[in-house]
Amino acid sequence: MSEFVKFLHEVFEQFGPIRSRKMFGGHGIYHNDLMFALVADDELYLKADDQTIVEFERLGLTPFEFNSKGKILTMRYYHAPEDIYDDPDLASQWAQLGYDAALRAQQAKIKKNKTARRKNN
Repeated sequence: MSEFVKFLHEVFEQFGPIRSRKMFGGHGIYHNDLMFALVADDELYLKADDQTIVEFERLGLTPFEFNSKGKILTMRYYHAPEDIYDDPDLASQWAQLGYDAALRAQQAKIKKNKTARRKNN
């Protein structure tokens, strides 16, 4: 685990316990077993969705992008604001935004699976 990922436990202490898991050369950051952030190249990205992207874009924060077979792909994870590293209240607020987006994505997936099962029965 990188020093940066270790540091995130302090950053999000007010938000609640987090854990990290290595994945694709980076780390997934979890709260209550739900991934709400990712770390790539010691950069923190928080989960975003239609309800929260405007908050990230308002601050000029950019999405996580990666190269896959010569194509640039964009994920719905956005850079975290730099201010969160010095402000526990702000860190907690932004972590909650990411976590809420992850919850909504999980709920939508569950609903989609239930609908698909009904169609197949």
